[in-house]
Amino acid sequence: MTIHWPRLGVEEEFLVVDPVTREVTPGAAAVVSEAERHLGTRVCGEITKLQVETRTAACHTTVDLHAQLVEARSALASAAAAEQLRVMASGSPVLGRAIPPPMTEGPRQDRGNAMFRGLHDELSICAVHVHVESPDRERAVRISNHLRPYLPTLIALTANSPYWAERDTGYASWRTMTWHRWPVAGPPPYFTSADHYDGLVDTLLDAGALVDKGTIFWDVRLSAHQPTLEVRASDVPVSAAESAALAALVRGLVVAAGRAVDAGDPGPQVQPELMRLAYWRAARDGFGGCGVDVHSGQLKPAAELAHRLLDVARPALADMGDLDRVSEWLRQLGSEGDGATRQRRVAARAGGLTDVVDHLVARTAAREESTKP
Repeated sequence: MTIHWPRLGVEEEFLVVDPVTREVTPGAAAVVSEAERHLGTRVCGEITKLQVETRTAACHTTVDLHAQLVEARSALASAAAAEQLRVMASGSPVLGRAIPPPMTEGPRQDRGNAMFRGLHDELSICAVHVHVESPDRERAVRISNHLRPYLPTLIALTANSPYWAERDTGYASWRTMTWHRWPVAGPPPYFTSADHYDGLVDTLLDAGALVDKGTIFWDVRLSAHQPTLEVRASDVPVSAAESAALAALVRGLVVAAGRAVDAGDPGPQVQPELMRLAYWRAARDGFGGCGVDVHSGQLKPAAELAHRLLDVARPALADMGDLDRVSEWLRQLGSEGDGATRQRRVAARAGGLTDVVDHLVARTAAREESTKP
């Protein structure tokens, strides 16, 4: 019997930078227009004029997914170069005081500006979103209950935003700290059913906390436009290989959670206070520090927590052929550090933050081995 694993897709956000000053610059519209020649609808703008987004098609394998990520990054870099610009994969700007950032215009953006106001002043941040096919909404909501405890560790694995306003924040993922000031952001609540999910979303809309269902910014959510469960906790990684490995791990966790749901396991009801603490610690320390075990409240090495996720997903990853990809990614993170660590290592050189931007630009569209960060 042929087993059909859930398809997966990835959205990646990037910052546009000036190749001379290395500062973020509002050239997104020109880059998108040029990139559409090759990528079509797989590229678009974002809420600020500093950002662009690419997306893959729905993929059956992470081999295909990785190839599409590399293709999109290459096309985006070529489009930027044609406009005398560059793009970089960083969760936050390195150079350029883009506060407030130049915003894109439109009725939806105007509603958001009126609703969120000063929160938009620090919105030039970039994430990666992983979609896993989940057409049964009831089952998807129950899977999300199982995924909640894993979110802080996913943040630590992909931490790639140490700089903000041209200074080191002391955090590995400053994007995480910035993003969670929104009224509907961070880990989702524990849901008892799809009706519970929909009812809360309707309440949030009525209360004026959402522009529309597309602005549900929980780190796990039901996609508003596709039959997928979307995991969106992570900074955009430096390389396409890391995004592909993250997507493989997320799909493995979704499949493992689905098996638990099918066996009648309702998932753990983690204390919100411990989730908040774990988010903060993961954002501060990244993969190289300690994280919080959300079940006990104890500090554990982030690498240990990451390998616990690998153990949960291991059977599914092995079945889908993704175990080596994820295992090698974790090994390389242990050896080379997360994205924030690599940015800081480059910054220690004579060139400082300009070298960091050059490093990110070069790695964003590098032709790479399948797991090389």
